[in-house]
Amino acid sequence: MSKNEDDAEDEPWLNRIAANQKHRLRTILPVPLAIMADTGSFIHIARPLGPATVGVAPTTAPLSVIIQPQAIFSILDHSLRRNADQERVIGTLLGTRSEDGTEVEIRTCFAVGHTETTDQVEVDMEYQKQMLSLHLKANPKEVLVGWYATSSELNTFSALIQNFYGGHGDGTWPHPAVHLTVSTEPGKDIVTRTYISAPVGVTTERAADSAAFIPVPYEIRYGDAEKNGLEAIAAARDREDRATNLFTDIDSLERSIEEVIGMIDRVSRYVESVMDEEAPASTALGQFLLNALALAPKVDAAEIESDFNKHIQDVLVVSYLANSIRTQMELSNRLATAQLTLGGGGEGNATGGNAGESGGQRGHRSNRGRGGQRGGAQAEELRA
Repeated sequence: MSKNEDDAEDEPWLNRIAANQKHRLRTILPVPLAIMADTGSFIHIARPLGPATVGVAPTTAPLSVIIQPQAIFSILDHSLRRNADQERVIGTLLGTRSEDGTEVEIRTCFAVGHTETTDQVEVDMEYQKQMLSLHLKANPKEVLVGWYATSSELNTFSALIQNFYGGHGDGTWPHPAVHLTVSTEPGKDIVTRTYISAPVGVTTERAADSAAFIPVPYEIRYGDAEKNGLEAIAAARDREDRATNLFTDIDSLERSIEEVIGMIDRVSRYVESVMDEEAPASTALGQFLLNALALAPKVDAAEIESDFNKHIQDVLVVSYLANSIRTQMELSNRLATAQLTLGGGGEGNATGGNAGESGGQRGHRSNRGRGGQRGGAQAEELRA
């Protein structure tokens, strides 16, 4: 087959590609090319980057992502509030980035409205810019890190949205935009994945509409307080009313101790089975257990019990002093109230007594005057 015949055969295909190049990101987006690496494992490689701008030297170090639980909850809440005809929702991810750009922490997010059909998608980018500006004013330490979607699959519009978030100006350039996918299928476990991308295409125009998504390692990190909250929420999943009681500090401590004892029992059974040659030995697990035991303090059990009892006594003394101070304050308030009440009644009695005495004096003088008048009248009658 000649070269001209090959060109003629490829011409309709090229025409179809050229017809899909024109797009308007704020209103209507065409069908782009999205390529996802078909692999279930993650390796540290130099992250892909787009064509470098003059005067800009982007880094090429490996990338890892840390996700805070509150971001996942916000995404799930957004998915629950979506319209019935929407298959997925999208939004903006915000967080922090290390100085060298090798670690990204996703802390929060906000929803971005969009409508999607089989041949076009409309994204409210003006709303996204305004919300991003307000959020950065309220949280100056956070930056734009990428976007999310509630779908495990990368559809035909993911490349255009990814290139928008990773572009110049309002995007994450020179750092790559992180794309977080969260599956929200009913009855199935929640699966999260993180990707970065690189443009794919022979020409610059074609590269703007295409992207190769490469998965990167991620970690959902939470503290003790967040872990307790998640456990309290998870405790209600098996109940019909979906309600649970909050645990006190003592109850939480008791549950934590029971969990630790259960894990120790599991490890002990595994070690015994390995020593009895009933289970295969694992070098990695043995090294992990050795490192964990090395972190344990070398303290006798009697000394630990003595320190614990001393601590309990100190806590009881502090509690006793606090209760004594509270009782003294209540007693002082009651005495002050009683003193004010008794003092006001005495003044009232004294005032009433003085008023009564004055009234009696006025009555005595009045009677004496009227008696004198009557006596003078009788004397005049006798003289007459």
